[in-house]
Amino acid sequence: MAVIFLGVRHHSPACARLVADTIHAVRPAYVLVEGPADMNHRMDELLLGHELPIAVHTGYRDHERRHSSWTPLCDYSPEWAALTAGREAGAELRFIDLPAWHPALAGLHNRYADAEARYNEATGRLCRAFAVDNVDALWDHLFEIEPADGLAERLATYFDLVRGDTETGPDDTAREAYMAQWVRAAAGEAGERPVVVVTGGFHRPALVRLAEQGERTWPEVPRPPEGATVGSYLVPYSFRRLDAFDGYQSGMPSPGYYQDLWEYGPDGAARRLTEAVTSRLRARRQPVSTADLIAARATADGIALMRGHPCPARVDVLDGLATALVGEAIETPLPWASRGPLQAGHHPVVVEMIAALSGDRKGRLHPSTPLPPLVHAVLAELGGPGDERLHLDEQAGRERSRFLHRLRVLGIPGVVRTSGPRPAGGTELVERWTLTETDDRLPALIEAGGYGVDPQEAAASVLAGRIRDADLDQLAGALFDAALCGIGELAGQVLDDLARAVVAAADLGSLGRTLTVTLAMWRHDDLFATRNSATLGAVVRAATLRALWLAEGVLGGPVPADPQRIGAMAAVRDALRHAGPPLGLDVDAALALADRVAACQDAPPDLRGASLGLGWSLRGAAAVDPVRAVRGAFVPASAGDWLAGLFALAREEVLQAGGMLELLDELVAAMGDHDFLVALPALRQAFGYFPPRERHLIATRLVELRSGASAWDLMRLEAAPELVAAGMALDERVDAALRREGLITP
Repeated sequence: MAVIFLGVRHHSPACARLVADTIHAVRPAYVLVEGPADMNHRMDELLLGHELPIAVHTGYRDHERRHSSWTPLCDYSPEWAALTAGREAGAELRFIDLPAWHPALAGLHNRYADAEARYNEATGRLCRAFAVDNVDALWDHLFEIEPADGLAERLATYFDLVRGDTETGPDDTAREAYMAQWVRAAAGEAGERPVVVVTGGFHRPALVRLAEQGERTWPEVPRPPEGATVGSYLVPYSFRRLDAFDGYQSGMPSPGYYQDLWEYGPDGAARRLTEAVTSRLRARRQPVSTADLIAARATADGIALMRGHPCPARVDVLDGLATALVGEAIETPLPWASRGPLQAGHHPVVVEMIAALSGDRKGRLHPSTPLPPLVHAVLAELGGPGDERLHLDEQAGRERSRFLHRLRVLGIPGVVRTSGPRPAGGTELVERWTLTETDDRLPALIEAGGYGVDPQEAAASVLAGRIRDADLDQLAGALFDAALCGIGELAGQVLDDLARAVVAAADLGSLGRTLTVTLAMWRHDDLFATRNSATLGAVVRAATLRALWLAEGVLGGPVPADPQRIGAMAAVRDALRHAGPPLGLDVDAALALADRVAACQDAPPDLRGASLGLGWSLRGAAAVDPVRAVRGAFVPASAGDWLAGLFALAREEVLQAGGMLELLDELVAAMGDHDFLVALPALRQAFGYFPPRERHLIATRLVELRSGASAWDLMRLEAAPELVAAGMALDERVDAALRREGLITP
């Protein structure tokens, strides 16, 4: 009995042809394939007649770990060729690798992730020897465009060379020992008929050695740990998700090109790639002439000849197209000269070339394919495309909102909220959503099915995963999402973590965002059913006290205004205003602290302004002399930053205080040209805290002070204010020079 080991590169047309030809020639008793052994009893489901690419998606969760992974297959995957050819030859089909949830694969999100990073030294030496840029070009050079004669021997030599004496880690060792046991058992059962083993080339040398010794009994399929939840389902996949230029970790980039290579051979693939690039460019109104195409093909043929290729390979065609279609100098290296996702900054023609290489094929499951319960639960309730307006003060509106928020948390495409409650601001009782049809929805729903059987359970699982190792901002976001999803038990867990995190918080901005979220939930019972919650109130109180303590410790000279720091002081103001007495907050002590910060010259200007605004907004105009306070604190060098803090916390008080706008106009007008130019960006930021209607009111009152011009016209100046100010400063310098030289009289 013979065991034929075929080491392959995943998603390789040359390897897929070799596998299919070998199986048809020897008609083995067993075909063993690197893949999840727990899918063996579902082999008929896998071979139903889907439109590839598809993938086996596995979701795993327990109280310590959550993991998702994919086993993708396309027409030219050697594993798929092994399954289909083996079924045609009447062989027994078996996946022989550990299940995707197994700890040995915990570090892999893709079973067919490229293993060649483990032997970069060997492949690097080969790339230098054959004068190619990277391992993808090396692979094409050695295997994809070369004649098929002797391919099995060349592959075996290649993988023996690149693995060499590499020491495998415990994960690969466990996988190879498990796969070898399947090989020994199949060999013992096959009698005189051969066994074909198809695995990644990295594993082949070890399996050849391990298959000669050890037990010949069929291995057991590992079972998940008690309390763990595991689900594996077929999902439609796409060429875009298979493409290394989009971040996929497989060995083969450009799946659209390799699909053509599989179907039409090297010459046909080169021709179709040129046609695809031309079509994409012309569709975007980029001129591509017949002469350009002739030049590209001639250049590609010449490059192929120079590189010793019997016909143009992928990089030959790409280099020819780039030479013919890109007329100017290219600042960044061409993306096919390296590996990994496409980076920003490439020429638009090059970007279109990469898109043409990728292709736009999307898989489709056979109608009889089992789907997880979550899919049925969502599709039964989701409804058709359109816009929805939900009234959150009605029970039906709240229930629909929670359902849609659960889908949003799960990342289901085509479910977008356009307006509704936000962590900051008052309660908003109307929510708007836009639902659209998308081909990506079904795969996303199937993959989300690994988190739970219904939207509530699945969303709770996702949010629980976000909580793990989350920082203060992420915890606050998870709390708000949990409330929007109506997942009360999770909110309780987040609150416990928040309470611990707040006590140790060191960043005022993050603490302020957390306070904003928790205060909104504590106040608004109609939305969250958490009004006056004792646990939530404890978090609000602790966050307020911690924020005040941090604010008094912030020191530093004039620095740009920090919107997050200012927002934290605004959150403190709202907590003192709306929750002070109920939560036992000492408002008088807080105001005394704000006075100290406002008067501290070592504190940043924006924090001093915000502290003044805090006291002004809580005490009211009757208890404050705003004109005296502003005149005493106004410093030209940091005026904009200081005003940003003041306006953010006391915007309404500034507008209502008599003579305040006139005072600010006086102070700004007294600034020298240089000081004004330096302060202008910060001044613009400060006045940005006023909404448009109030900015128009301010402009109207200031224009009335100075001239009869239209405030509306002033607000709609097309020139940037900085440019206008710079022009005025230049005019002043010119006038000064002319007066100095006696060319004009004062």
